[in-house]
Amino acid sequence: MTLFTVAGFLPMFFISPFAGVWADRFNRKYIINIADGAIAFVSLLAALFIMAGVDGIGILLVCAVIRSLGQGVQMPAVGSFIPDIVPREHLTKVNGFQSSMQSFITLTAPAVSGAMMAFAPLENLFFLDVITALAGISVVLFFVKVPEKEKPLAETPEHKGTAYFHDLKEGIQYIGKHGYVLRMIILCAIFLFFFAPAAFLTPLQVTRNFGNDVWRLSAIEITFSIGMMAGGVLTGLWGGFKNRIYTMTLSCALCGLLAAGLGLAPNFILYLVVMAILGMSLPIWNAPSMVLLQTTVEPAFMGRVFSVFMMVNSTMMPLGMVVFGPVADIVSINILLVGTGIIVTLLCIPMMTSNTLLEAGRRHPQKQAA
Repeated sequence: MTLFTVAGFLPMFFISPFAGVWADRFNRKYIINIADGAIAFVSLLAALFIMAGVDGIGILLVCAVIRSLGQGVQMPAVGSFIPDIVPREHLTKVNGFQSSMQSFITLTAPAVSGAMMAFAPLENLFFLDVITALAGISVVLFFVKVPEKEKPLAETPEHKGTAYFHDLKEGIQYIGKHGYVLRMIILCAIFLFFFAPAAFLTPLQVTRNFGNDVWRLSAIEITFSIGMMAGGVLTGLWGGFKNRIYTMTLSCALCGLLAAGLGLAPNFILYLVVMAILGMSLPIWNAPSMVLLQTTVEPAFMGRVFSVFMMVNSTMMPLGMVVFGPVADIVSINILLVGTGIIVTLLCIPMMTSNTLLEAGRRHPQKQAA
């Protein structure tokens, strides 16, 4: 399990900076499809090898590495591609619905896969992965129309022949020069770091506080996922406040207070209620934070900024667990949740007092119509 965790995380982390450059250099639509196609091709090879009797564990590890690389390439491209096909005024709704859809998949896919494995061999699931990937590639390739916009960097005269590291350096300099982007990334990093106990330690907390019954552990996972689905739909229908920073501040306050509430809940029923509302609150943070970057970062730098943003998103929670995991064997998880919940809540102060962020968060009708 440790090997699979490393194989699924490290390749994505290391490929992300280069993926951001590629997303700005080349056609994002093709990058998304190439990443999907590479993953599908490896799944096809894995199925054939397993059918031939080749060692399954080694094949699965290779698949995990390739999938991680594919995700690392695809995620910055997707994040920067959405503004190309969605009008600015609808970005919050689209990101909200996307968050809800991802939560639904996270909840149902393991259950469906487990049920299928009860009567179908593993290689059949890999073949199914190939079929669904081909369907997804076909939809993006033939039905997603991209309006004519600025040319990718690779097609502009001043960037032809430039080195990847030059473009990567430009992206980092862009983040440093634009205060709202740097502040956003730092705030997201702090938020995710201190949210780690609520995200990862709650199953252990339930076991210690309420018992290790399997149904209890299943209940918190299902409740949180349903809450996230509902929160994504709510964000999609509502669209958030006129200033996106206000929407993020509301989510930050709710997430912090509810995380602390998990540490104070006196019984399991109330614990589940708090967990459901916490799940609803998280998409209200995720969608506006994505939209803030999608509507304010220049298109030529979108991929590189998103690669850094997503590197932070993917690393800060595991890093938080490196710190809080061992601490949970010394300090009560209840106390950890209350303490980290208060710190998350206090992030509302720099968000609401930063004129740079508040100005970036305002919706400008004249820009949306452009």
